[in-house]
Amino acid sequence: MTKTDRADRARRAILSERTRPRVLFTDYCVMLLGAAVYALSVDFFTAPNHIAPGGVTGISTLLHYLIYVPIGVTALILNIPLFIWGAVKSGIRFMIRTVIASAAASAFIDLFSLFSLRYSGDKILAAVFGGILSGIGLGMVFLRGGSTGGTDIIGRNLHARYPFLSVGSIILIADAVVIILSSLVYKSLESGLYAIITIFVSTRLIDTVVFGFSRDNGKLLIVITSDPDDTARLLTRDADRGVTVLSARGGYSGSSKGVILCATHTRDVYRVKGHITAADPGAFIITTNASAISGRGFTD
Repeated sequence: MTKTDRADRARRAILSERTRPRVLFTDYCVMLLGAAVYALSVDFFTAPNHIAPGGVTGISTLLHYLIYVPIGVTALILNIPLFIWGAVKSGIRFMIRTVIASAAASAFIDLFSLFSLRYSGDKILAAVFGGILSGIGLGMVFLRGGSTGGTDIIGRNLHARYPFLSVGSIILIADAVVIILSSLVYKSLESGLYAIITIFVSTRLIDTVVFGFSRDNGKLLIVITSDPDDTARLLTRDADRGVTVLSARGGYSGSSKGVILCATHTRDVYRVKGHITAADPGAFIITTNASAISGRGFTD
């Protein structure tokens, strides 16, 4: 069996697993719950306090304030051309979950608005807790392969056409435009500043939900050494760290080298480096942030 055949077989196995009824049921239940939590953030915290938290929902919130149209229905209508654009660029299969999650979020926003549940206290608290609920809700949607459309589709498609623009930068620009508009519409600079707080908190919570609490929980040490065997032995025996050893060759000297990859908790970096230099004082050590580490020794 060739490498291509094995890769195709692995992809088919993954697709088969993802389309099992139980997995699909779990995915959509989590996405619907996430859409409901996101809707609560809009109806209970942000919209009543004149906070437009970026994206299509932020524009819909502004239109609701100006001409009193329903936020959910307006967001869904604004998303329709983006859905079509996304389907053309990314395919129907990718857009199915996005359409369902967006429609659910829009429906929940308008449904919850009927109960007149809203927080009208400190606006900073409204911005913070609006961001918390928004981040949890969107994180649950993203975790199961969904999206709420809007700037996510714009960012993905523009990045495909202009690779030098990152998806995050495009979304940030779009959110900045909405924040500026919110300050003009509400005639208050503070509304824009509160929106920034909401977006910041939401982004952090999305990362926590998607990556888990393992986010930013450690460092990755890349060690280039001429004595990889002794260094690896010392790390596993005395530092109690798992390592991976790779073979390499010096680009200038042409001599054989070993590259050791070692993930460790931030608090243990100094101790681990001490073991490395004890084994090879001339070792070249690169320490970099690890955005999420999971596995034995970190999450169990």
